[in-house]
Amino acid sequence: MLREKMRNVFTFHLALASIVALWVYLVANRDVGDPDIWWHLRNAEYLFKNLRLPQVDMYSYTALGHPWINHQWLAEVAYYLAWRAAGLVGIYVLFLLLLESILLGTFYLAYKGSGNLKGSFLVSCFAVLLAAVSFGPRTLLFGYLYLLILLLILQRFRSTGQGPLWILPPLFCLWINSHGSWMSGMMVFGIIAAAGLLEGSWGRVEAVRWSPRQLRQLLMAGAASVAALFVNPYGYRLVLYPFDFILRQKLNVGHVEEWASVNFHEPRGKIVLILLAALLLGAVLGRCRWRLEELGLALLAVYFGLTHMRFLFQAAILLAPLLARMLDFLPPYRREIDKPLLNSVVFGGALLIMTFRFPTEAQLAATAAQRFPVDAMTYVKAHGLPGRIFNLYMWGGYLTWRCPEVKTFIDSRADIFEYIGVFQDYLDAVGLKDSYRVLDRYQIRYVLMPPKDPLVYLLKHNPGWKVVYSDNVTTILERAGPTRAETSASPVAATPGRP
Repeated sequence: MLREKMRNVFTFHLALASIVALWVYLVANRDVGDPDIWWHLRNAEYLFKNLRLPQVDMYSYTALGHPWINHQWLAEVAYYLAWRAAGLVGIYVLFLLLLESILLGTFYLAYKGSGNLKGSFLVSCFAVLLAAVSFGPRTLLFGYLYLLILLLILQRFRSTGQGPLWILPPLFCLWINSHGSWMSGMMVFGIIAAAGLLEGSWGRVEAVRWSPRQLRQLLMAGAASVAALFVNPYGYRLVLYPFDFILRQKLNVGHVEEWASVNFHEPRGKIVLILLAALLLGAVLGRCRWRLEELGLALLAVYFGLTHMRFLFQAAILLAPLLARMLDFLPPYRREIDKPLLNSVVFGGALLIMTFRFPTEAQLAATAAQRFPVDAMTYVKAHGLPGRIFNLYMWGGYLTWRCPEVKTFIDSRADIFEYIGVFQDYLDAVGLKDSYRVLDRYQIRYVLMPPKDPLVYLLKHNPGWKVVYSDNVTTILERAGPTRAETSASPVAATPGRP
């Protein structure tokens, strides 16, 4: 009898988890078209061929030779090995496994933190909608996986007084070599640790002080984790990179879409509005008490999520346990009315749908061809582009991967191009602020942009430019005559990284 009851509980949990997994799978939508993945693959290929990391830019003519830190090299290795194993399908499998692990782990985190299975299920399904902002083959997913592991360890340590804190230093060592989001992990660790320094109750907020032994263990784990950050190929420079991002990369933050604030007029903004309403109603009308660390994590999640929609994925993870506890009015799971056969059908149905909808290499390539100049590369390889090109920011990595012999103007490694002023020149050109000056300054002979881009419209109506290739995704224009520098009597000085 006991074994049968446990089997019923297991099948119900498995059914709910399979629905969450299917929901993640459907929202992921067979997309491997993240603009960064291509130069990530090129970096990892360079590492495997030369057994060293790139220290300078090698892909563009505008930043060629300038120092550059590859702060995501370890995650790039994973994607490259997946590509070597199975091409685009391998990349898809890896990022899908990461997504499923993170969001199913969020389901588990919410359940362990609330004891509310049905509430955790609903919160996890809602979290998928928030997390969709970062769906794709991104190195950032490794950061969110590490964040989830950190939260699970600290949650267990907080609730039981015991936990494998020894995992934290190697976790942060992996984290800093995989992605710059390790700083979010340090902030989360700091909030949870600091909340245990207080004891008391303030309205619905309560705090429980760490025991001397727990505090000592936390301090030792924190100090070891900070030391582990310096175990990387770039030393202190990699540790300082997030601060460099905050202080120096203003154009990156100001003009890259994922760093924008939440727009409440868009569908994603409506989802965030539902989240804010749930938090407000839960705080005012709900019965659950807030632990001080939950309040701190909620403030962190809401602030960063509203300020930069990129962090909505992080907000979904941090807020899941609290939101699940707010749904404690839902009827609890009742084992006596469970239907294990129905649970098994749900699990099997989800598995069948994911199996039959699994994409082929050709389908993934077709999806990528809708966003990147796939067909145009056939023209480039056949005819070559004997001169400097001006390319779309989001396409630079793809050009680097498909045509390494062609040096790009810019790619989505925004940092290096902002440091030397190229990013600003790019924005001036595509914004029609000073397009001709930029094209002349860099001696551009070819422009490779989407057909409906304003710069394409401008140049198509200039007799000095002509269209040499065009399809639904890409238009290539060529300068009809020599550049101004080529007709000038005085030669242009060749400064590394700048024309």
